[in-house]
Amino acid sequence: MSDSLRIVFAGTPEFSVPPLLSLLDSPHEVIAVYTQPDRPAGRGRKLVAGPVKAAAQDKNIPVYQPASLRDAAAVEELRALQPDLMVVVAYGLLLPEEVLEIPGLGCVNIHASILPRWRGAAPIQRAIQAGDAESGVSIMRMDKGLDTGPVYLIKRIALAPDETGGSLHDKLSLLGAQGLMEALPGIADGSLEAQEQDSSQATYAAKLDKKEARIDWYQPAQQIERQVRAFNPWPVAYTRYEHANLRIWEAHAIDGMTAEPGTVMSATRDGVDVSTADGLLRVTRMQMPGKRAMEARDFINAQSIQGIVLG
Repeated sequence: MSDSLRIVFAGTPEFSVPPLLSLLDSPHEVIAVYTQPDRPAGRGRKLVAGPVKAAAQDKNIPVYQPASLRDAAAVEELRALQPDLMVVVAYGLLLPEEVLEIPGLGCVNIHASILPRWRGAAPIQRAIQAGDAESGVSIMRMDKGLDTGPVYLIKRIALAPDETGGSLHDKLSLLGAQGLMEALPGIADGSLEAQEQDSSQATYAAKLDKKEARIDWYQPAQQIERQVRAFNPWPVAYTRYEHANLRIWEAHAIDGMTAEPGTVMSATRDGVDVSTADGLLRVTRMQMPGKRAMEARDFINAQSIQGIVLG
């Protein structure tokens, strides 16, 4: 096999774009891009191409958008491309065993966690929500399980004290591109051996659900802070206020005198301090329905909130 691999890339959202661009800047040949079908978006519900499709079209790479890879015609179409390797990054469709066996070097996935921790759909947010000190990316050879394949390479990153789901997403997207480029030479020549995961240490990162975003003020402030940061920018933590959902974009735990959980203890330019089961949550950026997100100092100019019980 030559130094230049024939690669099929499969991905859909913005997270997948840096690895794709890194491959396009490498000696390897990206012969095709697989991405999910266009989805309706906006008020007009017009079909909109995903970020990976847009990037591929910008570089004149052939784009395939099967609704499923379990369809026999789609499998034969992929087989006809004769790829050496398939690189999968947040594609969003399951790859059946028949597809995994098509590339000569198999299928490689960039997973946004330090496997076997946080297998599953939402590893970025679950790491923040759990209070992990670090996260990272795993370059993994795919098998028929859910993120269970052997791992070629892991790159780690410390979580910042104010890390959000959005900020960690962007960091790991770039880190994944770096890790892929580091691993590819060894994958291509067979010198990099994938290590089996210790499944006894596995944890599962369940898909995010909007129902999780509602704040329970009977939880400790530190835990609620992590919820706020993990769910920024989606689905965004919220609490009930005046029969509406008040979205909480930024907040941090502080010490202070508490009362019934959910009680607004003070509202100043520094933030809105809410009592929890343990400590106060200082909310510094929030949003009422139909309004823009605003800093606490602007919010309290428009709302008299001190003494109110949220939730």
